[in-house]
Amino acid sequence: MQRDEIFKTHIQKIEDFKFNENVASVFDDMVSRSIPNYHEVHKIILDLIRRAYKGGKIYDLGCSTGTTLLLAASHFRGKNEEIPEMEGIDNSAPMLERARQKLKSHGLINEVKFSLQDLHEIKLEPSGMIIMNYTLQFLPLEQREILLKKVYDSLLPGGLFILAEKINCDQSSIDDLIIDLYYDFKRRNGYSEMEISNKREALENVLKPLTPSQQLKMLKDSGFKESEMIFRWYNFCLYLGVKDFYYH
Repeated sequence: MQRDEIFKTHIQKIEDFKFNENVASVFDDMVSRSIPNYHEVHKIILDLIRRAYKGGKIYDLGCSTGTTLLLAASHFRGKNEEIPEMEGIDNSAPMLERARQKLKSHGLINEVKFSLQDLHEIKLEPSGMIIMNYTLQFLPLEQREILLKKVYDSLLPGGLFILAEKINCDQSSIDDLIIDLYYDFKRRNGYSEMEISNKREALENVLKPLTPSQQLKMLKDSGFKESEMIFRWYNFCLYLGVKDFYYH
């Protein structure tokens, strides 16, 4: 896994963050060191598959390098269960190339389909689970509402929608503190002050987080009568929406 040093040196003009070849080459290290509890979120997703998944196609929207689908497919294989239809969708060709390589190296390339598409143009088939890890936050607000409605409409009864996002706090003073605590987390993971500053500037115009109340309202407006934040660490959280909820 190549180490993320994209923002390590002085950059004369910082451009908006893009999921290009440079980012794809270090992405796995970047998310491991930049997203708190990144691996714990995957454990929660596997727990939800084990406890609440009712069957049907599994989508990962904004699948990046395919880690989530690899873990899901490996889960079914490890239990000697039939691997359901799975599809990862992303608009970055370099990310998808690494996803295919990753699944191939684990002997699972034939179990997962990867598609190069923009999320605002997708048509979703009936599905049992849809995952969006740190993806919705990069879309314009008006596109988020449309996409979430597509997600809800495509889910089968009892289908799960798992949404991991960066968030804002409702209170600005608390939000400032939480952001500082998050940067402490990045410092502990080896990022320098320059790297933190450069990446913050690169993301400023492309990553637009919402507050939890705003996000839950958007989920409700999309059709999810049952939705809840199920995990949070500072300014990162995980939501669960269930269509026509039933547990047993």
